[in-house]
Formats: sequence, structure tokens, C-alpha cells
Amino acid sequence: MQTEQQVFRIMFVDNEKDILRVIKRGLESSESNDTTSKFKVDAYQELALQSFQNHPDNYYDLVLTDLKMPKINGFELYMRMKEKNPRMKFAFMTAYDNIDKEKFANYSSAIDPNSFISKPVTASKLKSKLMYIIYK
Repeated sequence: MQTEQQVFRIMFVDNEKDILRVIKRGLESSESNDTTSKFKVDAYQELALQSFQNHPDNYYDLVLTDLKMPKINGFELYMRMKEKNPRMKFAFMTAYDNIDKEKFANYSSAIDPNSFISKPVTASKLKSKLMYIIYK
């Protein structure tokens, strides 16, 4: 008997097109031991905030964003999206081990330190981390 998979809709924001493609493919692939859930990923280089604001609050289960981007950084995106939907869950990807402590301190009461993911990351570790954030 096959159980129905739960589908989680993720908004992924990164300024690098190759990263968007690789992460989207990795999250949407079924190469995982978890047969009860899968991800549907909307990947954005630009216009993420506009798209987020045009969808109902319950459209996305989680926003996964890069921290360092040229037009709007991940923290700024977080604050703007939280204005529309305070309950939205977030995960932050960074290639830097040393996250900007000063910027993080401004948001530390609102952002869980466990929501940071270091690049590079395998698809299976990323899926596990996102599931943890979604369910906590």
C-alpha cells in the first residue's frame, strides 16, 4: 500500500542562476529515503518579494534565501516578507562560516540560529534541515 506524499512548497531566493538550478533540482528529486514528503520549489533571482506578496499567506511552507545578494540581502528580505506574513518559516543559506554578527544581532531575537545552512550542502542534508524548520 502506497502512502500519499505530503508536498511542501518552498520559495528559494539566490542571485546565482546556477545555484538556483542545482538546489531546485536537488530538492525536487526523489532520490531520498523519505517517501512521505516532497518539495515543490519556486526559484527566484529577482522579483521574489513581489511574487511573495502576490500569493496568499499559506501558499509557501518556507522561504529559503541566500544571505549575500546584491540588491536585497537575506535579512532584509526576511524582514519585508515577515511584514506580510509573520508566521512564515525561513532558512538562510550562506557560503560564509562567519555570518555578519552585527547584522545578525539586530534580528537575533526573531531568527533561530538553527535556521542557517552552510554552503555547500548535500540535497539530503538540505531536505532534512528544511523539514526540521518546517515542523518546529
